[in-house]
Amino acid sequence: MKQQMKVLNEKMIDCKRFGTVLLAVGIFFYLGVIIPVDAKNELAVNTMVLSSTSFIALSILFFIQYKQCQMKLLEMDDNQDLYN
Repeated sequence: MKQQMKVLNEKMIDCKRFGTVLLAVGIFFYLGVIIPVDAKNELAVNTMVLSSTSFIALSILFFIQYKQCQMKLLEMDDNQDLYN
């Protein structure tokens, strides 16, 4: 049980880190879209919008996974307290 809780805690931490990094990259691409530059063409803008949206969506998915792991870990901790 302790080993399973340790693995779940590590997964939870990884999900939070991946979500944070993907959010930062998505914001970086979004800034590339909103900052006006004459050299940008339509293909570059569309690519940055698609990239920004994709990274932010993946970030949200990782944060959802983080929250699910956190809830499961709390539930396991409560069940362990009941058995002790």
